[in-house]
Amino acid sequence: MTPRSVAVVGGTTVRFGVRAATWSELAQEIGAALFRAVPELRSEEVDSLFVGAAEPERFAFQSHVAPLAAEQMGLRPTRILQRTELACASGQSAIRSAYAAIAAGLSDVAVAVGIEKMNLPSMAEANSAMGCVLDRLWDGPHGATAPPFFAMVAQRHMLEYGTTEEQLAAVSEKNHRFANTNPHAQFYEKTFPRDKLLRLPLVAPPLRLGDCSSMTDGAAAVVLAAEESVRRFTSTPAWIRGSGQYSDFHNLANAGSLTDWVGLKHAAREALSRAKIGVQDLDLAEIHDCFTISELVEYEALGLCPEGAGGKFAADGRGEVGGDLVVNPRGGLLGCGHPLGATGIAQAVEVYQQFAHSVPAARQAPDPEWALVHNLSGSANVHSVMIYQAGGPR
Repeated sequence: MTPRSVAVVGGTTVRFGVRAATWSELAQEIGAALFRAVPELRSEEVDSLFVGAAEPERFAFQSHVAPLAAEQMGLRPTRILQRTELACASGQSAIRSAYAAIAAGLSDVAVAVGIEKMNLPSMAEANSAMGCVLDRLWDGPHGATAPPFFAMVAQRHMLEYGTTEEQLAAVSEKNHRFANTNPHAQFYEKTFPRDKLLRLPLVAPPLRLGDCSSMTDGAAAVVLAAEESVRRFTSTPAWIRGSGQYSDFHNLANAGSLTDWVGLKHAAREALSRAKIGVQDLDLAEIHDCFTISELVEYEALGLCPEGAGGKFAADGRGEVGGDLVVNPRGGLLGCGHPLGATGIAQAVEVYQQFAHSVPAARQAPDPEWALVHNLSGSANVHSVMIYQAGGPR
């Protein structure tokens, strides 16, 4: 059987930030917002729901969240209902699963939703929950949570290639400036010029507060449809053309090079090969800037610049509007915040809106045809990549 073509035909996010809303209330909010954003969608035709949620058991003290989300969103899935969990890539995993189901004929119209409630009354408890992403019995006692790990990546990159704090700040300044065009971003109303970023407190040297994405509450959702019904929903679909994923370790003792992300190279190569394009064909990219150093290493692993040149790529503005391609135009994880299960889906929403030319001019990629979305998870040990194309079926 020939797989069916699949497209994202609409989507939206709710406001990211420190929210008073509960997990269930975020599900209600994104459900209402989705039906407003895709007015052609009828609840009864959504036959499948895929829920990206990383740690609701610890953050919201709630498991079995897929039927809970369905109920709160006003959906009654008749074919597939499931939760996807892959830490920071949980949202993209929901989209990948929905895409695979529709391509295989197991679903016709599916919703992929990501929901995360991360802010707890006790920040110590919230940080303890984040430690569960690692090999807790080994890496946990060593304190190898995300900030120390990515600080080690930054230290090593500086040692090997001469990367500077100023180059890290260039990433943060760009993404926060893009976030100033995005009302749903956590830092929509806050400005972070480069000199301010370089004066912020150190979190894990050399990473400062502005180099780190935030603990964030939020939700995002997209609608995916099979090729025969796409045009009923939209004239500007985002067709899924390629997908790749790779995992090469979990325990940090097996990490190998801190600055050569082999998993991302493999995942990107597979996704681009399936789409039958090269990295030079991309017009925009939503990549996983959980820390500023992440974006620099990702430039290199994706082949946007030579190894070691990520800092110069950032400082030269090659990821800006008018550069080689537009990188993280919605504001990235740094500017929007990082509600784990929602991030990958919010990135796909941005791609859809970029293809529809419905974002502010300050972040609009010129006539985009090809887009890449990347999520890492854990200690950069798992990488997930998807390729989208604007326009009609090939």
